[in-house]
Amino acid sequence: MSDADTLVAQVRAALAAHADPERAAGQQRYMRSAMPFHGLTTPQRRLVTRPILAAHRLATREEWEATIRRLWDEATHREERYTAIELLRHRAYRGWRDTALAPLLEHLITTGAWWDVVDATTPVVGEILRAEPGLASQLREWSRSDDLWLRRASIIGQLDSKGRTDVALLQDCLDANLGDREVFIRKAIGWALRQHARVDPTWVRTYVATRRTRLSPLSVREALKHLGDA
Repeated sequence: MSDADTLVAQVRAALAAHADPERAAGQQRYMRSAMPFHGLTTPQRRLVTRPILAAHRLATREEWEATIRRLWDEATHREERYTAIELLRHRAYRGWRDTALAPLLEHLITTGAWWDVVDATTPVVGEILRAEPGLASQLREWSRSDDLWLRRASIIGQLDSKGRTDVALLQDCLDANLGDREVFIRKAIGWALRQHARVDPTWVRTYVATRRTRLSPLSVREALKHLGDA
């Protein structure tokens, strides 16, 4: 059995062994998920899966990406998808997180299609963008996609970038979605602006002031939440 096969089998077995059906039912209701949960809390899940990810180092990029896809596409419970994201973000594979990963990221975002998995995946977008600014063209495409979750990813992809935020890209992704009535987009716009306000409050105030009639009240409230201007 290969390291990839062993990793997948051990992850599935470990998650099943710690199942809590009562908690799982509540998690599924809360997340409005068609896919069931095993019922592990986030700390529990990480406690049982991180040693497995560490013990089975995948030798090639192809094997790493294929294992992420197996955990994701063959998942029977949502925790398997959370573990796929943990494998994606694992420090051992930092060198393989680059623009060539865009198709995999797009697959996870569009098939995950809910805020929990999308928001856990998008930090990788920002990580790659900071190292390879060429990813900006991909985010601009996502910002105009028919897919809601790609649009959300383009907006919140730079949440961790702080002073290294590509402000022109941020503005383009925000502007492309100002008229969207979807709450997940409106919240994302407010979140992205609120986060950037920690670095450049003047820019955020100006952005909101010049687009206030196009921004939803929710986006404005979130954007100015810590500035005292809402």
